[in-house]
Amino acid sequence: MRSLGTQFTIATTLAWRNLWRNHRRTLVMLAAIVVGVWAMILFGALMRGMLDEMVRGGLNSLPGEVQIHNPQYRDDPSIENSMAPPAGELLASLDRAPITAWTARIKVPGMLASERDNRGLMLLGVDPAGEVALGFDPKDIVEGRFLESASDRGIVIGRRMAERLETELGKRVVVMSQDLNNEVADRGVRVVGIFRARLQADEESRAWLGRDAMQELLGAGDAVSEIAVTGNDYKAVDDWWQGLAESAGPELETLPWQQLQPFLDSMFRAQGSVNAVLTVIIFLALSFGLVNTLVMAVFERVREIGLMMALGMKPASVMYQVLLESLYLLALGLIIGNVLAVATLWPMRNGIDISVVGEGLEMAGMGSTLYPVLAWQDMLGSTLIVLILGLLASLLPAWRASRLDPVQALTRN
Repeated sequence: MRSLGTQFTIATTLAWRNLWRNHRRTLVMLAAIVVGVWAMILFGALMRGMLDEMVRGGLNSLPGEVQIHNPQYRDDPSIENSMAPPAGELLASLDRAPITAWTARIKVPGMLASERDNRGLMLLGVDPAGEVALGFDPKDIVEGRFLESASDRGIVIGRRMAERLETELGKRVVVMSQDLNNEVADRGVRVVGIFRARLQADEESRAWLGRDAMQELLGAGDAVSEIAVTGNDYKAVDDWWQGLAESAGPELETLPWQQLQPFLDSMFRAQGSVNAVLTVIIFLALSFGLVNTLVMAVFERVREIGLMMALGMKPASVMYQVLLESLYLLALGLIIGNVLAVATLWPMRNGIDISVVGEGLEMAGMGSTLYPVLAWQDMLGSTLIVLILGLLASLLPAWRASRLDPVQALTRN
């Protein structure tokens, strides 16, 4: 055991010293690895932050991480396909952790008309307290106020809708939809608030009214169109939504956001693969420099390697020594690159102002601030990929060094 330990100590010491024989070449390669690792982690954190904003923006436009409907509602979102308000086991499940908030709403297609124009949109009859608990930000009301209660007789519309209808705060508009008897139900309401949204399309595709007022207008009694639920962590929704579905029973359809918005789910699932592919591409470019560095190091020490082999060093030991040099270089580059990436991202933890391209990003559901998300999976993944690819790239020069003929190496000029 002592002999093996001594051999290992000698091999590691020689590998470290050989690595720094030509310190300029080693430093250049080290700098390339550091920059590559830094770029991979930084890009991954920015991409995760961008995706996180897109998912959150999408959930805000749903809203809710899980929704419960009548099974026919999504195909035909009319008041006929409504359901009773939650009660019994379902109500008990909604009030248990990890669920943090839920609300029931009327959500039907309708028409909004002013004295100058009319537009089709989705009418939302809501309990304002539940919507705020679910994630609606009252600061998004740019004029007037949000609804005060479920029985509020006013309406809150978007900025774009106000422009389209050529109306404004305090004016009256007419709300129209189809009631339970398939008759047109209409009522004049006053605009009490104007809201802004991340997506401009949302500003002209929805309007908020009191839930009780909507139920009265449509003759729906206490029926609701959907129940929206959140646990304040969209990534952990799989841990609880199926239990909620069991409480709701087969007569209701319970779906998580992944099924409600499959596009966002596909992007979320592809994030890890995108980062892995990016890491591989960057390091494949770096591997040429790594191989060149090791080949030159072996070429400069041909006679020395021949002498060690003539004195009894086995080819496998020569191969391990070259691989150790590569491992030292990779490990040092990974440590510095990871530390540099964390140091770069730390000042950005409060967000990066991207308002200069905000209008374009609104189409993706993002706001004007990007919050990088540094995930340990990205750091671990990039570390493993760099180590594995780096050692694989080092096998060629290591193998060539182990195949040297001692006699020819000693007589080489």
